[in-house]
Amino acid sequence: MSWWQRLKEGLKKTSDRLETAFRFTKLDAAALEEIEDALIMSDMGVSTAQVLIRELAAAKPQSPEEAKAFLKERLTALLQPAEGVLDVRSAQPFVILMVGVNGAGKTTTIAKMAQKMKAQGLQVGFGAVDTFRMAAIEQLKVWADRTGAHFYAKEMGADPAGSAYDAYQAAIKNKDDVLFLDTAGRLQNKAQLMQEVQKIIRVIRKINPAAPHAVLLTLDATVGQNALSQVAAFKEMADVTGLLITKLDGTAKGGILAALTQTYHLPVYYIGVGETAEDLQPFDAAAFADGLLGGSHGTDSSNA
Repeated sequence: MSWWQRLKEGLKKTSDRLETAFRFTKLDAAALEEIEDALIMSDMGVSTAQVLIRELAAAKPQSPEEAKAFLKERLTALLQPAEGVLDVRSAQPFVILMVGVNGAGKTTTIAKMAQKMKAQGLQVGFGAVDTFRMAAIEQLKVWADRTGAHFYAKEMGADPAGSAYDAYQAAIKNKDDVLFLDTAGRLQNKAQLMQEVQKIIRVIRKINPAAPHAVLLTLDATVGQNALSQVAAFKEMADVTGLLITKLDGTAKGGILAALTQTYHLPVYYIGVGETAEDLQPFDAAAFADGLLGGSHGTDSSNA
C-alpha cells in the first residue's frame, strides 16, 4: 500500500463511524448531533467538534456529500497552521531533544528521521541520554549502526546531563549536522524526570545558549485523550516546540491530532503509519482531513 493508503487504513475506525453519521436525508438537529457525536468519539475534542458543527449548520449543505466536503475543507483549514517544517540547517549541529513516554516510539522515530536526513546528505549523531535503561542504550546503538549515525554514550547509570554534554561536544568535533538526544520517558516519576530534563537543557546551554534548537515530543496516537495530559506534562518539563505523532496505523481514532493542535497550537512535524522510514511523513493537513473523513486523496505523500 502507498503511504496515503496506509494512513487511510489507519484512520478507518474513525472514518467508518463518520460515514454512518453522514447517512442523513435532511441535515436537521438530529443529524447534526449524530455527526457531532461521531467527531467527539474520534477524540477530536468537544470544543473543536462544536466549532465544526456550528459552521456546518450555518453552511446548510444540501446533501451528505456536500456536508462531508464542507467538513473536510474546514478541518483542513483548522489543521493547516500545524503543518511544521523543521529547518535543521539553521545550526550546526542542530540539537534535537527528544522527549516522550517510554513505548511511544521515540527511538524508532529518531531512526526514521535520521534516515531521511542522511538521504539529504546530512551527518547525524545519536546521544544516549536515557542512561538508566540498558535496553534504551542498546536500541539506540542498533539504530545508529543501521542508519550510519555517530553514536555517543557513556556507561549505564551515568549522569544524563553529563552524557548530553559529552554527546554535544563530540558532535561538534565530528562536524555532525544534526544531534538527537534521546531522553528517558518515565512519566510515572514526573518530579525526577522534570529535574533530569531541565538539568540536561541547562548543561547543554553552557555550550550554546540557543540549544536545544528543537524539543520534540513523540506521542502514540493510540492513547487517545491521554496524549493531551502527556503534552501538558512535557511542556511543563521542557519548552516543547513540536510534536511527532506515531502509530496512526494502529487502533488510533485519529481525531486526537486535531484536539492536540487546537489545544496547544504546536506544529506537527511528522506522522507515522508503519515501521519503515517511508512510513514517517511530514504532516499534511489536507491528506489527514481526507483520511479522517473517508476520502480519496488525490496525491500520495509517500514521496514527500
